[in-house]
Amino acid sequence: MRLSIVAALAGVEKAEFGYVRDLVEITDSALSKQVTRLEEAGWVAVEKGHVGRRPRTWLRLTGDGAAAYRRHIAALTAIAGPLH
Repeated sequence: MRLSIVAALAGVEKAEFGYVRDLVEITDSALSKQVTRLEEAGWVAVEKGHVGRRPRTWLRLTGDGAAAYRRHIAALTAIAGPLH
């Protein structure tokens, strides 16, 4: 699950919580729990604010998170071999 969240954030500057929830196809509470763990690890930053009167939460990958994601993808690629 955490790999899916990090992958969703890897290609964007930041993403709204609901967008990531829908993309990863998990519940709000499950995403919140995983984001908390990723935030504690220093991989994801959480920004809270408002759009009009509605509260919003944005997520972004930190530099450490992006580096960890690249290492993980490199390891998976080494295990799986080239795609031909």
